[in-house]
Amino acid sequence: MAVDHYENFPVASLLLPAHLRSAVRDIYRFARSADDIADEGDATPAQRLSQLDSYRQALKALEADGHLNHTDPLALIFNPLGATVLRHKLPWQAFHDLLSAFEQDVRVKRYADLSSLLDYCARSANPVGHLMLHLYEVRNEQAFQQSDAICTGLQLTNFWQDVAIDWLKDRVYLPQDAMARHGVTEAQIATNRCDPAWQALMAEQVTLARQCLLQGWPLPASLPWRAGLELRLVIQGGLRILSRLEQLHYDVFAHRPTLRKRDWLILAWRAFAHSNHHTP
Repeated sequence: MAVDHYENFPVASLLLPAHLRSAVRDIYRFARSADDIADEGDATPAQRLSQLDSYRQALKALEADGHLNHTDPLALIFNPLGATVLRHKLPWQAFHDLLSAFEQDVRVKRYADLSSLLDYCARSANPVGHLMLHLYEVRNEQAFQQSDAICTGLQLTNFWQDVAIDWLKDRVYLPQDAMARHGVTEAQIATNRCDPAWQALMAEQVTLARQCLLQGWPLPASLPWRAGLELRLVIQGGLRILSRLEQLHYDVFAHRPTLRKRDWLILAWRAFAHSNHHTP
């Protein structure tokens, strides 16, 4: 397991209640397909933005009319999504936020500081947590804040494990001011240099991601049992990736940290063992 893309969606999980599986698949299909427009293939930035604008227009039409004409090529994605949104009273803004993040993926390749990076996370990751909470009919501010912390922590974890991969896409998610403070340049990423300055920078970023995940740890206790267990597994997965980064001395150039089969046994044990604890 890697903590990346939209694989944190519980799309095929046995822990997901049967009555929510189609809804999660509909949300996932929308998010995954839009994310692929921003990231995959050989389209130009202008072409990607044009396709994403088509998604935005379809979303607006769906919000206004509840469905698209069956001849619309996007109807297969959007009409099931519209039915799911209405059935579960999901917030339309979450989908607009996701689209704005995908558009930003095309336009923005660097982040000046942590604030700008967290703003991106608030639209690229946090809406997913809000949608899942709405599906479970958990709609209180504390739960949303804890969910935001978890989703942001997972997004940051994904960034730190994928520094080398993102560099090949001309993307650097490490805050530019943090890089400058530690004396790390982009030339260092380009040459795969893992020295003490790099390790200090990454240690700081890993600590931030871990703090986010731990901040959200109480949330599973307020969810239905199966949902809570699945979320604990996801959080434990993120924490395990961060520990793996530390074990590798932050050399993400030589090894991309992922989770192996043995890790799943550890994660499952921790998720069960800490189900009633305030800290993992």
